[in-house]
Amino acid sequence: VQLVESGGGLVQAGGSLRLSCEISRLTYDEYSIGWFRQAPGKEREAVSCISSKDNNIYYAEAVEGRFTLSNAHARNRVDLQMDSLKPEDTAVYYCAAGSNTVVDLPCHLDYAMDDWGDGTLVTVSS
Repeated sequence: VQLVESGGGLVQAGGSLRLSCEISRLTYDEYSIGWFRQAPGKEREAVSCISSKDNNIYYAEAVEGRFTLSNAHARNRVDLQMDSLKPEDTAVYYCAAGSNTVVDLPCHLDYAMDDWGDGTLVTVSS
């Protein structure tokens, strides 16, 4: 699986950005895809994701109501629309995919993902 993120950049607080992840060679029968982020000095955390088994979209509490996972049911692309951005959203954002054909792990778990993009930096200024 190849994952390529784009759309990061610098934005003022209250602004919006849209991240895109182009996905290729996703051959898993059942899978999870989504976005994680890692802020400076912090551990990587799930932002939003979806599993093909139940199609429920997960949002981290910190972003619910502000971020929207788009194209969530496509196998070749997943976008993250980020509105009302806050300085605490500053992080490197990673697109990820994982197989849950055999073991169905919640998509927001870091170890549920097998494949990762290189990340795109989002900086929100105050």
